[in-house]
Amino acid sequence: MDIGSTIRAIRKRKNITIAQICEQTGLSQGFMSQVETNKTSPSIATLESIAEALKVPLAYLLLKKEERMQIIRAGERTLSTSGPERLKVSHLGRTKNMRMVLVELPPGASTGDAPHAHEGEETHLVMKGRILAEQGEDSAVLEEGDTFSWNACTPHKVKNIGDDTALVLVAVYTEEQTDWRLM
Repeated sequence: MDIGSTIRAIRKRKNITIAQICEQTGLSQGFMSQVETNKTSPSIATLESIAEALKVPLAYLLLKKEERMQIIRAGERTLSTSGPERLKVSHLGRTKNMRMVLVELPPGASTGDAPHAHEGEETHLVMKGRILAEQGEDSAVLEEGDTFSWNACTPHKVKNIGDDTALVLVAVYTEEQTDWRLM
């Protein structure tokens, strides 16, 4: 873990000197310097006092870099196409077990001819358009602002039944990092 670099980055961002941290925590400047350069590993109690002096949650100091907030700017989104209908899929973000995508379905387009299933759970927000969602024996027509969720292990399908392109925001949760088909 790179706790020291995290502490240094927070301290510098907040314009706090090592001397100020040491004054609040009772730690020596030499020890703090070794912590910030990852030459020593502080105890949890010491980390707790450093976190308090920096005014950050202790848990934040313990996060790995990939577990912290990840930002994807609109112009940086990766775009792919999916299925025979060439659905546009913008990948908006992901964590170890969750992904968020924005799916554009042209009029008449669907996630495939036949329903499909995969591991995980999905929650959908219809941002624009009119779609038909089918899972097993259930089906529903959904419009802008409507949401729907399901366990993706039951075969399901989504189709744009409107006259305009539909936009659906999808959050997918899986227990393991796996490849998954959309919706």
